[in-house]
Amino acid sequence: MTTLRTTIFWAGLIPWTLFVIITGTPLSLINPDWMHNYCRIWARLLLVLAGVRLSVKGREHLPQGEPLIFMPNHQSTFDILALFIALPVQFRWIAKEELFHIPFFGFAMRRAGYISIDRGDRKKAIKSMDVAAQRIAAGTSVIIFPEGTRSEDGKLLPLKKGGFVLALKSGVSILPMAIEGSCKVNPKHSLRLYGGEIHVTLQPAIPTADLPMSERDRLMEEVRTSLASVLGPPAKESR
Repeated sequence: MTTLRTTIFWAGLIPWTLFVIITGTPLSLINPDWMHNYCRIWARLLLVLAGVRLSVKGREHLPQGEPLIFMPNHQSTFDILALFIALPVQFRWIAKEELFHIPFFGFAMRRAGYISIDRGDRKKAIKSMDVAAQRIAAGTSVIIFPEGTRSEDGKLLPLKKGGFVLALKSGVSILPMAIEGSCKVNPKHSLRLYGGEIHVTLQPAIPTADLPMSERDRLMEEVRTSLASVLGPPAKESR
């Protein structure tokens, strides 16, 4: 069953993704929000093909009428699919600049309003962070994975500073999100899919308005504690 599921998923992924890009990009010329909604359909079908069930808790923690920086832990590429469905709001992804250079895919990302961060050059990185902070402060909710990479075993990795600098620059609240089970659906460094269930838990938002940059480390610890309350001790604390 695992082999069949894996074959069906990967055989369907590329043509389905190209179809969404080709037919959805014209929608972005009218309204980028429509492209985002179309991507939610893309994600839902891929979860079905992979035999994945999704459960979501904590949507009552979503503040109404204000931008947010969503900070989920990162276990699998399937986190992206799960988050499209788990969040019933408009948001934009923050992603490394290299992804925006992929033919077709990168163009669709730009048309959907996703935000690139150039990490290869310090000056460019600072400039792109400032641009991102301005967009967020102006009302765009975003998702950023604070660990910076996927966890091998599902345990929480140390958090990177970039997302917290962005939060303090923009003055927008952070909403931690705990993802469980996606590393079992599709382990890191593997193409095999095992189906199963992904659980997403939204935690209470953490305000950053008017906080100085000196609060960065305290803010990181608060987000880490919020995620660990669902996921368990971070990897560096495990025995």
